[in-house]
Amino acid sequence: MAIAQNHPEIDLAQYIDHALLQPTVTPEQIAGGCEQAIQYNFPAVCVYPAAVRQAVEILHGKSPQVCAVIGFPAGATTRETKLYEAQEAASNGATELDVVINLGMLKSGRTDEIYREIAQICEETDQTVKAILEMTVLTPTEKRLAAEICMDAGAAFLKTSTGWFGGATLDDVKLLKDLGRGKVGIKASGGIRTAEDAIALILAGATRLGTSRGVELIRQRTMNNE
Repeated sequence: MAIAQNHPEIDLAQYIDHALLQPTVTPEQIAGGCEQAIQYNFPAVCVYPAAVRQAVEILHGKSPQVCAVIGFPAGATTRETKLYEAQEAASNGATELDVVINLGMLKSGRTDEIYREIAQICEETDQTVKAILEMTVLTPTEKRLAAEICMDAGAAFLKTSTGWFGGATLDDVKLLKDLGRGKVGIKASGGIRTAEDAIALILAGATRLGTSRGVELIRQRTMNNE
């Protein structure tokens, strides 16, 4: 990833969705991650649906939002299953939903089904939906098509990837920024290992960063600015 200049005017913490998505994540780790989000004033913590209630209880009255991943990480569950998962997460207090699109449907041309899936979740939960496109496994044509479908369906953000099959690239973030035309947020996720990586993605157009290294990035940033 290209090296970014320091850019002290960028408040890195304001971009970070603090990901607590390791398969082995424990309630104690969820609690610790939520406390970190409060301490650093991250916009959101991102958790599995099973952890939503715990995160909501800890973050009640605090600034960070609770984001639940839906259909994570493969996106291959049925539309009805994703809708139920999203509705349950919303009823438990999640205000943001990161939804993995069905990649097999996209590649087989069943675009109407993807549209219905995202549109129904947007309409029936009335929460902020971030559509995860998993761009590392898509062709350039598929990337554009997936972005347009999800925007038309009402997604508030386009998200590059889950991080499970490769991470965000500057080119993909720039592409989503161009396609979004300022109408949706852009979430870069996966492979953000340094503060310089993070700043480069923000300069490319990212408005959120999905990472489990949020605290480490802030500490790097502080050291670089001293």
